[in-house]
Amino acid sequence: MGRTDETQDAGGAHRRLLHAIRATPGLGRLVTVRFASQFGDGMFQAALGGAILFNPERHTDPLAIAAGFAVLLLPYSVIGPFAGALLDRWDRRAVLKWANLLRGTFILATSVCLLVGAPNTPILLLALASVGVSRFVLAGVSASLPHVVRQSWLVSTNSVLATVGSGVSAAGAGAAVTVIGILGSSDRSSGVAVAVAALGSLVGAVAAAGFAAQRLGPGTRTATAGTGADTVRAVAAGLRVGATAVWQAPGVTTAMIGIGAHRVVFGIDTLIMVLLLRAPTSDDAMPAGLAGFGVAVGATAAGMLLAAVATPLLIPRIGRTRTVVLGLTTAFVVQVTFIATLTQGALLIGAFLLGVAGQTVKLTGDAAMQIDIDDARRGQVFALQDTVFNIAFLAALAVAATVVAPDGDTPGLVFAGAAVYALGLVAVGANSRRQS
Repeated sequence: MGRTDETQDAGGAHRRLLHAIRATPGLGRLVTVRFASQFGDGMFQAALGGAILFNPERHTDPLAIAAGFAVLLLPYSVIGPFAGALLDRWDRRAVLKWANLLRGTFILATSVCLLVGAPNTPILLLALASVGVSRFVLAGVSASLPHVVRQSWLVSTNSVLATVGSGVSAAGAGAAVTVIGILGSSDRSSGVAVAVAALGSLVGAVAAAGFAAQRLGPGTRTATAGTGADTVRAVAAGLRVGATAVWQAPGVTTAMIGIGAHRVVFGIDTLIMVLLLRAPTSDDAMPAGLAGFGVAVGATAAGMLLAAVATPLLIPRIGRTRTVVLGLTTAFVVQVTFIATLTQGALLIGAFLLGVAGQTVKLTGDAAMQIDIDDARRGQVFALQDTVFNIAFLAALAVAATVVAPDGDTPGLVFAGAAVYALGLVAVGANSRRQS
C-alpha cells in the first residue's frame, strides 16, 4: 500500500484538488488563507535576508548571519509543537484571523525599523515574533483541512497543497528579490519589500474571517480541555513517544540518521555560500548578493524536484535503507568535489546535487514514517523530526560561524561536513545490523 501511495499520479491529484475546490467552497477559502500566508512569508523572509545578509549598509558578521537564520527557523522547532497542541483547544477560525492580523502588524513594524535604519536587534526580535505567529497560521490550516475536505480526498489534497505552496513561497521570495533589485540593496528597499509582504497577512485574515465560528474545529470537548501547563506536558510527552517510536522502528532510525547528517552539513554549506556571495570575486557564475543566493536556492529546489520524481522509483527497487545510503554517499562525493572548490560555478552544481541527495533521504524518511509508524504516533514522530533537525541545522551554522573566514573561504569546514556524511554512513551501517 505504501508503494502505491508513493507513486500516485500527480496530474490526477491536481485534478482531484480542483474538483474538491469546486465542490466545497470552504476549501477554496482555506487554500486562499494558506497561499496568501505562504506568499507573504516567502516575501518577508527573502526581504529580511536581503536586509541582514546582503545589505552593504549593514556589515553583518557570520554570527549575526547565524542569528538571522535562527530567527527564520527556530520557531519551527520551538513553537511548532505547541501550536499543534493549542490548536486542539482554540477556535481555529479565530486563530487564523487574529494570527494573520498580528503577523501583519509585526511585519509592518519590521518595515518601519528598516526604513529608519534601526539596529539589527529590534529587527530580528520583530522578525522572530512574525515567523513564530506564522507557525500558528500554517498549522491551523493543516488542522482545519479535514473540516472542509472529505476524507477520501485528504491525501491528494495535502500532496498538491504542499507542492504548490512551495512554489507560492518561492514566488513571494522572487517578488522581494525583484523589489530589492529595482530599488537597490539598502535598508529602504528591504523596508519597502517587507511592507508589501504584509498584504499576504491581510488577505489571509479576510479569507479566514469568512468562516463561521467553530466551522474549522476543534470540537467543543477538546476546545475547553486543559491548561497551559497541560499543553507543555502533552508536547513533552509527545516528543518522548516520538523518540521511542523512532528507536523501535530501525528503518525509521536509519532515515532519521541520514536526514540529521544532511541538515548539519546543509547548515555549514549555507553559511559558506552566503559569505562567498558577499565577497568580491572574479568568478561570475552567479550574480552577487541576494540575487545570487536566490539562484543557489533555485538550483537546490530543482534538485529537490528531481528527487521527488526519482525517489518513488528507487525505493521499490533497492529498498529504503539502500536509498538512504545512496543519498549520503552521493552527498559525501559532492561535498569533497564540487563544494570543496569554493568557487561559485562549482557551488551552484553542488547545490543542485545536494538538493537531489538531501531530498532523496528526506522523502525516504517520510515514507518510512508513513509505513512503519502507527497512526497514533505518526504525528509525534514528524514533530520530533522538525524539532531536532531544525535545531541541528542551526547548531551547525552557529558553530561554523565561530570559525569561518569572513569571505567564506574555509576548506576545513567543507571537509568537516564531509566527515559528518561519513559518520552518518557508519551510523546507518551500525543501525542496519541492529535491524537484522
